[in-house]
Order: sequence, then C-alpha cells, then structure tokens
Amino acid sequence: MSPIKFNFENKNVVITGGAQGIGFEVAKHFLQAGATVTVADFSPAALEITSRELGHFKTLKAVTLDVTNRKSCTDLADGIPGNLHILVNNAGITRDKSLVKMSDDEFDQVIATNLTGVYNVTKTLLSKFDPQAPKRIINMASIVALYGNFGQTNYVAAKAGVIGMTKTWARELGKKGFTSNAIAPGFIATKMTQAMPKEVLEGLAAKVPVGRLGATSDIAAACLFLASDSASYINGAVLSVDGGLVM
Repeated sequence: MSPIKFNFENKNVVITGGAQGIGFEVAKHFLQAGATVTVADFSPAALEITSRELGHFKTLKAVTLDVTNRKSCTDLADGIPGNLHILVNNAGITRDKSLVKMSDDEFDQVIATNLTGVYNVTKTLLSKFDPQAPKRIINMASIVALYGNFGQTNYVAAKAGVIGMTKTWARELGKKGFTSNAIAPGFIATKMTQAMPKEVLEGLAAKVPVGRLGATSDIAAACLFLASDSASYINGAVLSVDGGLVM
C-alpha cells in the first residue's frame, strides 16, 4: 500500500521499536511520504540493518534507545533534529506464560517496556513538540487489550494500560494542539509469524472475517492516516486494524 497520498515533508517523526517488524514498516512509509524519521530501537543489530535497507532516504536517523531507562529517553530527546511533530510509541516485548507459570521478572519486564516505556518516552519528548504545529501521539496497543488472551497477563495488562493513557492524554493535551490515539493490531504477518507452521497460520487466518492475516503495511497505513491532517478531529480513539476479528 503506497503512502503517496500523504505528504509529511518538513515533519519530524520519532518511532520507537522502529527497526523491526511493524515499526520498520511504519518508518519506511513515513520516509516515503517525505518525513524526517528518527528510528529508535533497543537492538544495535536491527538498527544496522535498518540503516542499510533505508539508508537511501537521507532523512533517516537511527539511534539506540532503551525505553525503560529515562536517561536513554533524555538522550533521544536531545538528539532530535528540530521540533517534533509525530511520535509513534511502538516498542514492545513479549514474555508469554500462563499466570501460574509466569515469573515476577517476566511480568515486570513487559510492564516496564510496554507500559512504563510509553510513559517514559512521551513524558520526555513532550517539550520537543512544535508549539506552532499540529501534534500527534500514536500508541501501539493490541486487540488482546480489548478482550484478553490466554498466557498474556503481562502483555494484556500493559496494552490495556496504554489504551488508558492514550485516552487520558487525549483529554489533557487536546487543547494544546495534540491528538492522542491508539492502534490495536490483530494477527499481523511478520518475520516471526512466518516461521510458524503453515497449518497454524491457516488456522489464525480462518478466524479473521476477511480471511487473511494483516500485513505490516496495513498498520503503517493506519499510522499515516492518524498522523495526517485528515485525522485532525480523531482524538482518544482506538483504531482496531484486525480484519474484523474484534466486533
């Protein structure tokens, strides 16, 4: 899906977890639409690959970020070239186990990255947003935050918390020129899911009303829409991009 109808020239975008999976696709779409993009990721190896694959875009900047470390978030803010216009909080991890088997450390790690990390980045970058321009915060949630999921106490709790923060920020920041929205992806085909057995993937696709897994480009397109002027009156929303899985 081409983002050519969107024009983000002279817009400064930060994408956390932007060197892999959905985040990489979001970064590519914003770059194709003319934005200056800072890809912030925990993995130096993934950042190296991103710099190699997207390096022909001269408006790309790749930086290391640990969203659980507030000093790292401050370093990110200090390195942003100019004012910020769009923040995509995409960084996240999984440590799936049933409640009985989940360790305290596995719970804490996911909460620290997927929930507290969103707070850390957003709070640190607030002062970097352009006071004279529309401002967009887009948080990556999940459909499991809407109905729960076996073996994901930590992940579901974090993503549900992200939705709560998204709505709170929509109320608090709306009069300051911000919109704050969340995207809730469904079953998305990534490199990780491609390694799953064919019959498992077919079973997942069969649960989706449109009959297929989502593509990372589906999520990227939703990000670009919410960041655009066309979405200026959408605030506090949770956009499910799931093929109709949650209705």
